[in-house]
Amino acid sequence: MTPQNVLALAKEKGAKMVDFKFIDFLGIWHHFSVPVRELSEDSFKEGFGFDGSSLRGWMPINASDMIIKANPESAVIDPFYTVPTLSMICNIYDPLTHENYNKDPRYIAQKAEKYLQSTGIGDTSYFGPEAEFFIFDNIQFDQSVNQGFYFIDSAEGHWNSGKDEGPNLGYKPRYKEGYFPVPPLDSQQDIRTEMVLCMEQMGIHVECQHHEVATAGQAEIDMRFSPLTKMADNLMWFKYIVKNVAKKNNKTATFMPKPLFGDNGSGMHTHISIWKDEKNLFAGDSYGGLSQMGLHFIGGILKHAPALLALCCPTTNSYRRLVPGYEAPVNLAYSCRNRSAAIRIPMYSKSPKSKRVEFRTPDPSCNPYLAFPAMLMAGLDGIENKLDPGAPMEKNTYTLTAEEQKEVPTVPASLEEAIQHLQKDYEFLLKGDVFTKDVIDTWIEYKMENEVNPVRLRPVPYEFSLYYDV
Repeated sequence: MTPQNVLALAKEKGAKMVDFKFIDFLGIWHHFSVPVRELSEDSFKEGFGFDGSSLRGWMPINASDMIIKANPESAVIDPFYTVPTLSMICNIYDPLTHENYNKDPRYIAQKAEKYLQSTGIGDTSYFGPEAEFFIFDNIQFDQSVNQGFYFIDSAEGHWNSGKDEGPNLGYKPRYKEGYFPVPPLDSQQDIRTEMVLCMEQMGIHVECQHHEVATAGQAEIDMRFSPLTKMADNLMWFKYIVKNVAKKNNKTATFMPKPLFGDNGSGMHTHISIWKDEKNLFAGDSYGGLSQMGLHFIGGILKHAPALLALCCPTTNSYRRLVPGYEAPVNLAYSCRNRSAAIRIPMYSKSPKSKRVEFRTPDPSCNPYLAFPAMLMAGLDGIENKLDPGAPMEKNTYTLTAEEQKEVPTVPASLEEAIQHLQKDYEFLLKGDVFTKDVIDTWIEYKMENEVNPVRLRPVPYEFSLYYDV
């Protein structure tokens, strides 16, 4: 779509406002709007100014001016505004040079795609994330000097099976037994379908939706794979739609990886393949129907996984999910069909077009414009250096003996540990100037100062149960 097409679309749809959406460093969408009369063909070249010092991890106040430039191909009508509003996704630019801002995550994603093409290995990297989430009826939380709490509630929550609901009709999924039940046990079919139809309206190809394993409204909606940057765009629309449809139905949705103790958390299994001249380069006659290139890609992911997790599982809460016993892939191994391994080779189809690698450890709290490029760069490092992934793990890795477990590396146990790995292992990210040292340093500094250290300082409720009487 060209700028002229965008102006014609705005006129056709009767748009009164234009909304500009852009991603911050940590992965949250921001926006501002202008009357439609302010949008012209020149706007796409000149951009619109905003204050970059007010966004996390970006500019200091003494150099705060920045510019957004809209991507005309992203133009759609926002489905949630009362007033007809044209919406576009933007990149960030320096106002003096009009060059891309190096800490703009969307620019990093675009550089990763260009780097792949520059290597000659392939021309397109496809990503297909399975972002899980919870739909709750109530969420309350607070923390101060002398108190701290969170309270979650859901009409579906199994903890409410004994509550007087006047009447309580039951049909509340048991812990870890929420996978694929039919209504009335699955009480959220209609709200998930509303989300799907909204996504389809926005041009996102959805393949399926279903209740997930946990009680209390855990859900999954799967999008069809797309090229890296396009899929990151789609995932941001995905989150936006899920949250807004939930709110419209007087509910709240969260992509927090582990909101419930004692039940499964929310992951984001990510399917990846590399293509060239419309041919899937991961299809072959090696293990699991993969090509040697596909196995080397796995080798790169496994080698760099501890560092990758600082970007792919980037919250302190992420590591509450990454523990044995809750279907979370904590063992850095690969296998066909084996969902206890960090990397799985799906075997649903024999078609070469469907052959891909599924990295199961990431979660949906990540910034996709950083996580997807990091995964690609790790895999490309494996291809370029012909990294051997070792023997596949066919056993259920959760039932290994102590001796067997010693032979299988595991994921970091905390965000701080993942960051320590990233501090030692980041050179693969710098190839092609995809990531810069400044980006990595800013990420590490922000995460340590604003998340790791503040969480470390605060007592949690269970510590009172353990230690109050010492």
